[in-house]
Amino acid sequence: MKYYLLSVITPTDGEPPSPEGMARIQRNLETFHQELREADAWVFAGGLHGTETATVLRPRGDEVLVTDGPYAEGKEYLGGICLIKAPDLDAALHWGRRATWATTLPIEVRPFMGEA
Repeated sequence: MKYYLLSVITPTDGEPPSPEGMARIQRNLETFHQELREADAWVFAGGLHGTETATVLRPRGDEVLVTDGPYAEGKEYLGGICLIKAPDLDAALHWGRRATWATTLPIEVRPFMGEA
């Protein structure tokens, strides 16, 4: 088995889901996570707070510079992650499609380095 990261890509513009829409997404995610567990593909998943809560650490010589906010401004940000186990990319893409349907957002699927 290989490990893959499913990244939830969240737009910075637009309206957030209504409370009813968010409740539906949460139910869909619970179902998706249960399917991962039943398939022995589950490792970890979690949502992230918005970029306004980020702290960035940058090396500067012998020091580390600490600043508030994201490193770069963008039209999207990392809204959550799901770490899965899958035998190959095709299987990981299957789970990525399921995550897209559950979240209603784009999902980036990436394998971890150093795995055969």
